[in-house]
Amino acid sequence: MTSFRCFLVLSLVSFLLLSTVLPSISTNDEQDDEDLRFLEETEGKSVDIASLPHLSDSDDDQFPDDDEEDEDSGSEQETDAPLSDPYKAPQIDDKDVVVLTQGNFSDFIKNNKFGMVEFYAPWCGHCQSLAPEYAAAATELKGEGVMLAKVDATQEDELAEEYDVEAFPTIYFLVNGKHTLYPAARNKDAIVTWIKKQIGPGIYNVTTLDDAERILTSESEVALGYLNSLVGPESDELAATSKLLDDIKFYQTMNPDVAKLFHVDPEVKRPALVLLKKDAQKICHFDGLFVKTAISEFVTSNKLPLVTIFSRESAPSIFESSIKMHLLLFATLNISEKYIPVLQEAAELFKGKLISIYVQVDNEESGKPVANFFGVSGNGPTIRAYSGDDAKKFAMNGDVTFNNIKAFAEDFLAGTLKPFYKSDPIPETNNEDVKEVVGDNFDEIVLDESKDVLLEIYAPWCGHCRSLEPTYNKLAQHLRGINSLVIAKMDGTTNEHPKAKSAGFPTMLFFPAGKKSSDPMKVNTGRTVVDFYKFLKEHATIPFKLKKAVLVPKDKPTKTSDSKVREKSSSVSSKEEL
Repeated sequence: MTSFRCFLVLSLVSFLLLSTVLPSISTNDEQDDEDLRFLEETEGKSVDIASLPHLSDSDDDQFPDDDEEDEDSGSEQETDAPLSDPYKAPQIDDKDVVVLTQGNFSDFIKNNKFGMVEFYAPWCGHCQSLAPEYAAAATELKGEGVMLAKVDATQEDELAEEYDVEAFPTIYFLVNGKHTLYPAARNKDAIVTWIKKQIGPGIYNVTTLDDAERILTSESEVALGYLNSLVGPESDELAATSKLLDDIKFYQTMNPDVAKLFHVDPEVKRPALVLLKKDAQKICHFDGLFVKTAISEFVTSNKLPLVTIFSRESAPSIFESSIKMHLLLFATLNISEKYIPVLQEAAELFKGKLISIYVQVDNEESGKPVANFFGVSGNGPTIRAYSGDDAKKFAMNGDVTFNNIKAFAEDFLAGTLKPFYKSDPIPETNNEDVKEVVGDNFDEIVLDESKDVLLEIYAPWCGHCRSLEPTYNKLAQHLRGINSLVIAKMDGTTNEHPKAKSAGFPTMLFFPAGKKSSDPMKVNTGRTVVDFYKFLKEHATIPFKLKKAVLVPKDKPTKTSDSKVREKSSSVSSKEEL
């Protein structure tokens, strides 16, 4: 009986507690939602960035746009104008380019052993630039038994899907119906040369002095094999090498007079090979084993100049090279003549290992953007190194001398250099609610293990970043009293850090306290003050409570001094966040 009474008492107490607590929880939840409304109170208009059209972390602004300065005043009429003015293709003589559709594509493949097909879009600028080159190549190759064709991928959806077309133009070379991507440059000469190598032996015989003189006059880069026979193992190795290297024409000869014209000693032991170029290092003699791999490595190492002048035209040969380690000299044109020879002398030691490049920093079109990317300012001379495999940059200290460049390049290849990251000067004061982060104070502010840090990576020219600024500032104002939280921003165009990688602007990253060795969290949330606040409440390592400030009404003056009024206005009530 006693046990039964105890059970009844306990049951009654439990019931009373639950009936009291549950309404309280429900009331508190509702009160939370209601109390958070003060976060969005503003004297002006509150900006909800999440509601802006086409805005996400994946498709934010990535590059400056001259029109963006006027984006607020832009009209819908200006935006929609291109839709009412469709692209009109210029007149191009492409009578030798076959137009393919779903209806005749199979017949084209069946009737042509060799063929090339371009999948294009009429509005694509790259396709428009390719069109006259492609048409000229089609005319020249017509007599070689190779047909060039094109498919409008915007009209032939099924064909585009079947051939995995994801970008324009996509160009395939077909042999007996089997297709491979065309890898070379998009101009007539490159297309013709590449296709002739695929369908032919890959090498051309030079038997007369007239032929030799014509080749030396018309070609900028040639390789000549001086062989014992124009057929057989030596020729086969040379032909196989030719198919690996699309941008070099290979020739072969047995004629001693032709060899002499190509700067080969007629009495040299055969097989011999020479690479001729029209630059400072005009002649390169091969002295290795006469096999495909060794010949290919030799040509790849020597086909570029000792120092390549960076331009839009030379960029593909740099970035498409199998050599991914680059050494760069930055200098204005007027002082380049003094320093390029120094770089050339050092570059001779690292042929086949490094590509040495001169960047003219006062060239607005090609040099200035590269200088900005590497954080180079001023007239130079400045030396940087770049690893294409991991996109790391390295800075050389000291004067630009042969010995300094040599030592720097050796350390670069050995992997002993510390990467260089761009940084603005550290701010003299940093007392604003939103802390200014630069490359050189990133570790101190963002990687402080005792702080939860929200970081915006922005660009000054980015319209979305400018729209977000008042919301971000307001968030920081509300959270200024939370010592464990830091709201920060960093200009991603002039500052870098290995922990701050952004694919576009703005990029929002969160660095939880005590977890700075891990990669930061991507902030995938709406972009209002409340959204950010809720994200921080959920993910912050150190719990915090926001207290609503009690302000003194402006229409009720008090007898307290101004200093006490300010103190009271910024003080926090004893009522905690619900």
